[in-house]
Amino acid sequence: MPQKIIDFHVHAFPDALAARAMKTLLDEAPGIQAYLDGTVGALLESMDRAGIASSVVCCIATKIDQFDPILRWCREIRSDRLIPFPSVHPADPKMAERIDRIAAEGFLGVKLHPFYQDFYAAEDGMLKLYERASARKLLLVMHTGFDIAFPRQRRADPETLRRITERFPELRLVATHLGAWQQWDEVRRHLLGRPIYMEISMSMEDLGPAASREMLMAHPAEYLLFGTDSPWTDQVATLARLRSLDLPEPRLSRILYQNACALLAPA
Repeated sequence: MPQKIIDFHVHAFPDALAARAMKTLLDEAPGIQAYLDGTVGALLESMDRAGIASSVVCCIATKIDQFDPILRWCREIRSDRLIPFPSVHPADPKMAERIDRIAAEGFLGVKLHPFYQDFYAAEDGMLKLYERASARKLLLVMHTGFDIAFPRQRRADPETLRRITERFPELRLVATHLGAWQQWDEVRRHLLGRPIYMEISMSMEDLGPAASREMLMAHPAEYLLFGTDSPWTDQVATLARLRSLDLPEPRLSRILYQNACALLAPA
Protein backbone atom coordinates (compact mmCIF):
# COMPACT_ATOMS: atom_id res chain seq x y z
CA MET A 1 0.00 0.00 0.00
CA PRO A 2 1.42 3.45 -0.90
CA GLN A 3 2.62 5.64 1.96
CA LYS A 4 0.02 8.23 2.94
CA ILE A 5 1.34 11.78 2.90
CA ILE A 6 0.17 15.06 4.45
CA ASP A 7 1.80 18.33 3.40
CA PHE A 8 1.61 20.59 6.45
CA HIS A 9 2.51 23.86 4.71
CA VAL A 10 1.09 25.05 1.39
CA HIS A 11 -0.43 28.27 0.08
CA ALA A 12 -3.23 29.00 -2.38
CA PHE A 13 -5.52 31.92 -3.14
CA PRO A 14 -9.06 32.45 -4.40
CA ASP A 15 -9.14 32.10 -8.18
CA ALA A 16 -10.09 35.75 -8.67
CA LEU A 17 -7.09 36.92 -6.64
CA ALA A 18 -4.45 34.30 -7.44
CA ALA A 19 -2.77 35.97 -10.42
CA ARG A 20 -2.47 39.34 -8.66
CA ALA A 21 -1.29 37.80 -5.40
CA MET A 22 1.34 35.68 -7.10
CA LYS A 23 2.69 38.63 -9.10
CA THR A 24 2.95 40.76 -5.97
CA LEU A 25 4.75 38.06 -4.04
CA LEU A 26 7.15 37.30 -6.90
CA ASP A 27 7.92 41.00 -7.34
CA GLU A 28 8.73 41.27 -3.61
CA ALA A 29 11.17 38.36 -3.67
CA PRO A 30 13.41 38.46 -6.76
CA GLY A 31 14.95 35.07 -7.40
CA ILE A 32 12.16 33.01 -5.92
CA GLN A 33 10.38 30.66 -8.32
CA ALA A 34 6.69 29.76 -8.47
CA TYR A 35 5.93 26.17 -9.44
CA LEU A 36 2.13 26.65 -9.53
CA ASP A 37 -0.22 29.52 -10.37
CA GLY A 38 -1.56 29.87 -6.82
CA THR A 39 -5.00 28.39 -7.48
CA VAL A 40 -6.62 25.54 -5.60
CA GLY A 41 -7.01 23.61 -8.85
CA ALA A 42 -3.28 23.73 -9.54
CA LEU A 43 -2.53 22.70 -5.96
CA LEU A 44 -4.81 19.65 -6.19
CA GLU A 45 -3.18 18.61 -9.47
CA SER A 46 0.25 18.93 -7.84
CA MET A 47 -0.91 16.85 -4.88
CA ASP A 48 -2.13 14.16 -7.27
CA ARG A 49 1.24 14.07 -9.04
CA ALA A 50 3.06 13.75 -5.71
CA GLY A 51 0.65 11.25 -4.16
CA ILE A 52 -0.22 13.66 -1.34
CA ALA A 53 -3.49 12.86 0.39
CA SER A 54 -4.08 16.19 2.16
CA SER A 55 -2.49 19.61 2.49
CA VAL A 56 -2.72 22.27 5.18
CA VAL A 57 -3.50 25.53 3.36
CA CYS A 58 -1.88 28.36 5.31
CA CYS A 59 -3.53 31.78 4.95
CA ILE A 60 -1.98 35.09 6.01
CA ALA A 61 -4.04 38.13 6.97
CA THR A 62 -1.73 41.01 6.10
CA LYS A 63 -4.44 43.51 7.13
CA ILE A 64 -6.98 43.44 9.94
CA ASP A 65 -9.93 43.64 7.55
CA GLN A 66 -8.86 40.47 5.72
CA PHE A 67 -10.09 38.23 8.54
CA ASP A 68 -13.65 37.77 7.28
CA PRO A 69 -12.82 37.22 3.58
CA ILE A 70 -10.15 34.68 4.50
CA LEU A 71 -12.51 32.87 6.85
CA ARG A 72 -15.22 32.71 4.16
CA TRP A 73 -12.78 31.29 1.63
CA CYS A 74 -11.51 28.75 4.15
CA ARG A 75 -15.09 27.54 4.59
CA GLU A 76 -15.47 27.20 0.83
CA ILE A 77 -12.35 25.10 0.22
CA ARG A 78 -12.43 22.95 3.36
CA SER A 79 -12.46 19.24 2.48
CA ASP A 80 -10.75 15.96 3.25
CA ARG A 81 -7.93 17.01 0.92
CA LEU A 82 -7.60 20.67 1.84
CA ILE A 83 -7.31 21.63 5.50
CA PRO A 84 -7.33 25.43 5.68
CA PHE A 85 -5.82 27.37 8.55
CA PRO A 86 -7.30 30.89 8.69
CA SER A 87 -5.29 33.84 9.96
CA VAL A 88 -5.80 36.65 12.43
CA HIS A 89 -3.78 39.83 12.38
CA PRO A 90 -1.98 40.28 15.73
CA ALA A 91 -2.85 44.01 15.76
CA ASP A 92 -6.57 43.28 15.46
CA PRO A 93 -8.35 44.72 18.54
CA LYS A 94 -10.80 41.82 18.20
CA MET A 95 -8.00 39.26 18.16
CA ALA A 96 -9.39 37.18 21.05
CA GLU A 97 -12.87 36.84 19.59
CA ARG A 98 -11.37 36.10 16.16
CA ILE A 99 -9.46 33.19 17.70
CA ASP A 100 -12.65 32.01 19.40
CA ARG A 101 -14.56 32.16 16.12
CA ILE A 102 -11.93 30.16 14.24
CA ALA A 103 -12.14 27.44 16.87
CA ALA A 104 -15.94 27.55 17.04
CA GLU A 105 -16.19 27.00 13.29
CA GLY A 106 -14.17 23.83 13.56
CA PHE A 107 -10.90 24.99 12.04
CA LEU A 108 -7.89 23.28 13.55
CA GLY A 109 -5.27 25.99 13.42
CA VAL A 110 -4.08 29.49 12.59
CA LYS A 111 -1.21 30.71 10.41
CA LEU A 112 0.97 33.68 11.40
CA HIS A 113 3.85 35.36 9.57
CA PRO A 114 5.96 37.88 11.53
CA PHE A 115 7.24 39.66 8.43
CA TYR A 116 4.05 40.00 6.42
CA GLN A 117 2.08 40.82 9.59
CA ASP A 118 4.80 43.05 11.12
CA PHE A 119 5.23 41.56 14.57
CA TYR A 120 7.98 40.11 16.76
CA ALA A 121 7.23 36.72 18.24
CA ALA A 122 8.03 37.76 21.82
CA GLU A 123 6.16 41.08 21.95
CA ASP A 124 3.45 41.54 24.58
CA GLY A 125 0.50 41.41 22.20
CA MET A 126 1.62 38.04 20.88
CA LEU A 127 1.66 36.56 24.36
CA LYS A 128 -2.07 37.17 24.61
CA LEU A 129 -2.56 35.45 21.25
CA TYR A 130 -0.57 32.40 22.37
CA GLU A 131 -2.61 32.17 25.53
CA ARG A 132 -5.89 32.33 23.62
CA ALA A 133 -4.80 29.82 20.98
CA SER A 134 -3.68 27.45 23.73
CA ALA A 135 -7.01 27.80 25.53
CA ARG A 136 -8.88 27.00 22.31
CA LYS A 137 -6.52 24.09 21.52
CA LEU A 138 -5.64 25.54 18.12
CA LEU A 139 -2.47 24.68 16.25
CA LEU A 140 -0.31 27.70 15.48
CA VAL A 141 1.82 27.49 12.35
CA MET A 142 4.32 30.36 12.36
CA HIS A 143 6.90 31.37 9.82
CA THR A 144 10.20 31.16 11.68
CA GLY A 145 13.68 32.36 10.84
CA PHE A 146 14.51 34.88 8.15
CA ASP A 147 12.42 35.51 5.03
CA ILE A 148 13.73 35.80 1.48
CA ALA A 149 11.59 38.88 0.74
CA PHE A 150 12.62 40.96 3.77
CA PRO A 151 15.72 42.32 5.52
CA ARG A 152 17.28 39.91 7.99
CA GLN A 153 15.45 40.79 11.16
CA ARG A 154 15.25 38.47 14.15
CA ARG A 155 11.47 38.37 14.44
CA ALA A 156 11.03 34.67 15.28
CA ASP A 157 14.44 33.19 16.02
CA PRO A 158 15.09 29.79 17.64
CA GLU A 159 15.92 31.07 21.13
CA THR A 160 12.72 33.13 21.19
CA LEU A 161 10.70 30.10 20.08
CA ARG A 162 12.21 28.01 22.86
CA ARG A 163 11.27 30.62 25.44
CA ILE A 164 7.72 30.87 24.09
CA THR A 165 7.19 27.11 24.28
CA GLU A 166 8.59 27.05 27.80
CA ARG A 167 6.22 29.81 28.88
CA PHE A 168 3.22 28.25 27.10
CA PRO A 169 3.74 24.49 27.38
CA GLU A 170 0.20 23.80 26.13
CA LEU A 171 0.72 25.84 22.94
CA ARG A 172 0.85 23.58 19.90
CA LEU A 173 3.32 25.67 17.91
CA VAL A 174 4.61 24.45 14.55
CA ALA A 175 7.85 26.16 13.51
CA THR A 176 8.26 26.27 9.75
CA HIS A 177 11.38 25.58 7.67
CA LEU A 178 12.95 23.08 10.07
CA GLY A 179 12.81 25.44 13.02
CA ALA A 180 13.95 28.72 11.46
CA TRP A 181 14.84 29.48 7.85
CA GLN A 182 18.58 30.04 7.44
CA GLN A 183 19.11 30.08 11.21
CA TRP A 184 19.80 26.37 11.45
CA ASP A 185 22.95 26.66 13.59
CA GLU A 186 20.72 28.31 16.20
CA VAL A 187 18.08 25.63 15.70
CA ARG A 188 20.73 23.08 16.63
CA ARG A 189 21.56 24.99 19.83
CA HIS A 190 18.07 25.91 21.00
CA LEU A 191 15.47 23.60 19.45
CA LEU A 192 16.86 20.23 18.39
CA GLY A 193 15.91 17.52 20.84
CA ARG A 194 13.13 19.54 22.46
CA PRO A 195 9.39 18.84 22.19
CA ILE A 196 8.82 21.46 19.49
CA TYR A 197 7.05 20.72 16.23
CA MET A 198 8.92 21.57 13.05
CA GLU A 199 7.85 21.22 9.44
CA ILE A 200 10.67 20.81 6.96
CA SER A 201 9.87 23.02 3.94
CA MET A 202 12.61 25.02 2.21
CA SER A 203 15.33 23.59 4.42
CA MET A 204 16.84 20.60 2.64
CA GLU A 205 17.62 22.69 -0.45
CA ASP A 206 19.96 24.96 1.56
CA LEU A 207 21.30 22.47 4.09
CA GLY A 208 22.20 19.70 1.66
CA PRO A 209 21.67 15.96 2.22
CA ALA A 210 24.16 15.31 5.04
CA ALA A 211 23.14 18.21 7.27
CA SER A 212 19.44 17.65 6.53
CA ARG A 213 19.67 14.02 7.58
CA GLU A 214 21.70 14.87 10.67
CA MET A 215 19.10 17.38 11.86
CA LEU A 216 16.13 15.15 11.07
CA MET A 217 17.73 12.30 13.01
CA ALA A 218 18.61 14.54 15.98
CA HIS A 219 15.07 15.81 16.61
CA PRO A 220 12.39 13.64 18.28
CA ALA A 221 10.68 11.71 15.49
CA GLU A 222 7.20 12.55 16.79
CA TYR A 223 7.82 16.30 16.36
CA LEU A 224 8.70 16.39 12.65
CA LEU A 225 6.26 17.17 9.82
CA PHE A 226 6.50 17.09 6.04
CA GLY A 227 5.92 20.45 4.37
CA THR A 228 6.74 22.01 1.01
CA ASP A 229 5.62 25.67 1.08
CA SER A 230 4.04 25.07 -2.34
CA PRO A 231 3.75 26.92 -4.72
CA TRP A 232 7.26 28.15 -3.87
CA THR A 233 8.70 24.66 -4.17
CA ASP A 234 7.68 21.62 -6.19
CA GLN A 235 5.90 19.02 -4.06
CA VAL A 236 7.21 16.11 -6.12
CA ALA A 237 10.81 17.35 -5.89
CA THR A 238 10.61 18.06 -2.14
CA LEU A 239 9.24 14.60 -1.50
CA ALA A 240 11.99 13.02 -3.58
CA ARG A 241 14.62 15.04 -1.71
CA LEU A 242 13.32 13.79 1.64
CA ARG A 243 13.18 10.18 0.50
CA SER A 244 16.75 10.39 -0.82
CA LEU A 245 18.01 10.95 2.75
CA ASP A 246 17.46 7.26 3.52
CA LEU A 247 15.83 7.89 6.88
CA PRO A 248 14.69 4.86 8.89
CA GLU A 249 11.23 3.85 7.68
CA PRO A 250 9.45 4.41 11.02
CA ARG A 251 10.83 7.97 11.21
CA LEU A 252 9.98 8.69 7.58
CA SER A 253 6.41 7.47 8.10
CA ARG A 254 6.03 9.77 11.10
CA ILE A 255 7.29 12.74 9.10
CA LEU A 256 5.15 12.07 6.06
CA TYR A 257 1.87 11.19 7.71
CA GLN A 258 1.54 9.87 11.24
CA ASN A 259 2.51 13.02 13.14
CA ALA A 260 0.32 15.29 11.02
CA CYS A 261 -2.58 12.87 11.25
CA ALA A 262 -2.36 12.92 15.05
CA LEU A 263 -2.08 16.73 15.20
CA LEU A 264 -5.01 17.23 12.87
CA ALA A 265 -7.33 14.97 14.81
CA PRO A 266 -9.98 17.12 16.55
CA ALA A 267 -8.71 18.12 19.99
